[in-house]
Amino acid sequence: MSIQKLSSPAKPRDYFHGKLNLEQQKKRAKELFKQLQTSHPDAVQRIERSHPRGLTLQPSEIKLTHCQLVIARENSFDSWPAMKAHIDSLALAGPVTDDAETLHIRCGTDIKHALELIGFSGEFLEFSDPFCQGPVHDLPIEPFIKMRYEFAAQAYDMTLNDVRARALPSYEGLFKMEQWRRVVFWFEHDSFDQLILAFLLSYVYRNRPDVVLEMICVDQIPGVEDFIGIGQLSPELIRYLWLNERKPITEAQLALGEQVWVALCADSPNALRQITEQGTLAIPMMANALRRHLEELPDPVTGLSLTETLALQLLASEQSIPAGRLFSRYMRELEPLPWLGDLMFWSIVRQLGEASQPLVSIETTAERWPTYLVSITETGRAVLAGQRDYRQLMARDRWVGGVCIKADG
Repeated sequence: MSIQKLSSPAKPRDYFHGKLNLEQQKKRAKELFKQLQTSHPDAVQRIERSHPRGLTLQPSEIKLTHCQLVIARENSFDSWPAMKAHIDSLALAGPVTDDAETLHIRCGTDIKHALELIGFSGEFLEFSDPFCQGPVHDLPIEPFIKMRYEFAAQAYDMTLNDVRARALPSYEGLFKMEQWRRVVFWFEHDSFDQLILAFLLSYVYRNRPDVVLEMICVDQIPGVEDFIGIGQLSPELIRYLWLNERKPITEAQLALGEQVWVALCADSPNALRQITEQGTLAIPMMANALRRHLEELPDPVTGLSLTETLALQLLASEQSIPAGRLFSRYMRELEPLPWLGDLMFWSIVRQLGEASQPLVSIETTAERWPTYLVSITETGRAVLAGQRDYRQLMARDRWVGGVCIKADG
């Protein structure tokens, strides 16, 4: 069964906060208009690409309004008035329908401060167990949590007590969900978010808490070309999402969450592949997240996941690079659907260096891992070229959901 492959970005991503400035956009339109007067090649390409009459407009016909439409379309709006209306609608102050009986659940703390600035009064719960890494089995909740604690401690070089202290409140918050009148999920489109969302929807599907359930689940934002996640957005855009993208969670979405969670926990990827092929109509963006998750399965020739492959490709073009910069470049330049946190990425790189014949060399003389120098080894180049199989060199097994990738060495 063939799975549609995801592609790296055509150009490095720009982590824009989403708050467009109208005066700045007016200046951009005027600059484009001036460039078109001299037939600047880049300006000509932009109007040909973004204006419906761009291929037929003569230089003498071009007006500022043509340039404004180009700017609006480059910002993903149909027209300049539509873009202006969107900018005018963004505000930090104003009424919101949040209240003290609302629980906001998010897979991180990245929007907590923004919600406070906007004036939200509900409680915030971080639930960030990274089901995109490590073993995931459909177990009773107590052994399931224990399994996840043990994985996180080993993978992210933390003590078991530290992991418990950070993660236990998340699960306990779910168990107390019925004490709230309303629960709102805040999620975006990558596999980190969508697999957590599948778990939460499955939990609700099975336990049926008596609570109003709503969701903000987005894969694009007006005016944001490179939308990575809700956490990159300004507070004004967070408020915009609350007012425009919040929807009741449907029975079909709960059923999809249950279906995806069961498939994710299976010891074969076939059920998850089937869901991906059929599409996820109740939450359309989930299918792409599942595709990206499945690309963490080993390549049949190299034995590498997509993340490992792309990281080694980047290292193959460098003498050596600090680990933090490697992560930054990987996310901006190569990752098709950003899903990794920095510790998650570092755990992958570290395992490449722990192989029986290391694929990367790591200089650990610096104080913190982001400044460790990383370089590819000859073995890493051989694996990348398909001359060796990483599975025969792995120091330990790894998991993609319920699928165990055995270390053959």
